[in-house]
Amino acid sequence: MNVKEIFGLSLGAIKERKVRSALTILMVLVGSSLLVAVNAFGAGFSDFFNKQFANLAPNILFVSSVQQDQDDGGGGIGSVAPPPSAKITLNAAVESRIRSLPFVSQVIPSYQGEISIQSGSESKSFSVLSMDPSQLFVISPTLELMEGSTLPSANDPTAILVAEDIASPPGESTPFINLGQSVRLSYSFVDPDTGEAKEESKSFVVRGIIESTGNPTVDNAVVIGLQPGDDLLQRAGKYDSLFVAASSTDYVDVVEEEIRTLYGNDIGITTVQNILKTIEEFTGGINAFLASIAIISLVVGAVGIITTLYTSVVERIREIGTLKAIGAKNTTILGLFLFEALLIGIMGASSGLVAGIGMGYLLVSASPGGGGEENAAGENITDTGSDTSVTSDSEQTGEQEQESEPLTPVYLGEDMLRVWFISVGLSVMAGLYPAWKASRYLPVDALRAL
Repeated sequence: MNVKEIFGLSLGAIKERKVRSALTILMVLVGSSLLVAVNAFGAGFSDFFNKQFANLAPNILFVSSVQQDQDDGGGGIGSVAPPPSAKITLNAAVESRIRSLPFVSQVIPSYQGEISIQSGSESKSFSVLSMDPSQLFVISPTLELMEGSTLPSANDPTAILVAEDIASPPGESTPFINLGQSVRLSYSFVDPDTGEAKEESKSFVVRGIIESTGNPTVDNAVVIGLQPGDDLLQRAGKYDSLFVAASSTDYVDVVEEEIRTLYGNDIGITTVQNILKTIEEFTGGINAFLASIAIISLVVGAVGIITTLYTSVVERIREIGTLKAIGAKNTTILGLFLFEALLIGIMGASSGLVAGIGMGYLLVSASPGGGGEENAAGENITDTGSDTSVTSDSEQTGEQEQESEPLTPVYLGEDMLRVWFISVGLSVMAGLYPAWKASRYLPVDALRAL
């Protein structure tokens, strides 16, 4: 009996038991489609975060102070311990020293804090980022301002830039802040000398509204100049953080090592690469968990194949005995049932790849960021050094309107091929025992069992 005849008999056996075979194929389909969807979801998730964190400028290092451990001074009941002090004070001297390191192109000092913004009769709390506004393009290369906005100079004491989500909070029908409006910023603090609660307030004029960039440092804050921020936040020249720009992404690790050599662990350093690595480890754990569920589904499908084929062996004892009586070898009977398992695996795995594509989109649509929203873009900002202008897309032909990339599944050919071979391989392995059992029947035993 040749391979073609064995194939025909196996296919005929599957057709004779349509319902049982269909259910077994369905089990293989579910496992393989789930594995395809999980792989596509994981690849899409990684691609999504790589695109999002590209907005953070991969050559930037975020340098901050490390707080000293606060020991209990035994001040007694009711005593209030002073706030912990920084091990290293980030000031102009530290800025200058880091700037002198090799492969450092820029060092951008900043103050940060929580402030209250009063716009008209309404007041809300937000983060404030105090730095040279012209340096925003260094930490957020994709930054754009809405039409009519201007980028204030570093020495403008009353100018403020507002993030789009702050100016027009999502879900609210009316904007909180309008372009050209005067707002009042208030900062509450405790006087370190007297221990009294105080508040510093200052009025600003909204010179520009920043479109969403995907950079949380910019998208969740209002931006004011460095000196106005120092005055408002009462920092006395002590920076909250330094944005250190390496001359190339290739030198980020080198710059980090040089800073560590100077200050050791008394200074905190975060890089975009470290953030991405952490996210990849997190998403990798989730994907491994989901993939294990998919593998279990495939194993369940394999158990279904064992059950189906073993039942088929019992039901087809007369056929096995007849084939043995007319001279069929053990290998022929073995091949007959293995071909049946192979066909079930091929049909289940192939249809599972198609179903997995649809399931991948379902997984993505149910996840945060799966819908994707377009930015209300329409303007482009051009920084020309001393002059900065904002122009609309209609004035710059050939440039594409920037959109926030939605989370979409990514189907890799090698992943889908791997899933297909795993599914088919498990199916064939599941058919080994029933096939071996059938091949061991003697003709006399097979006919006597009837």
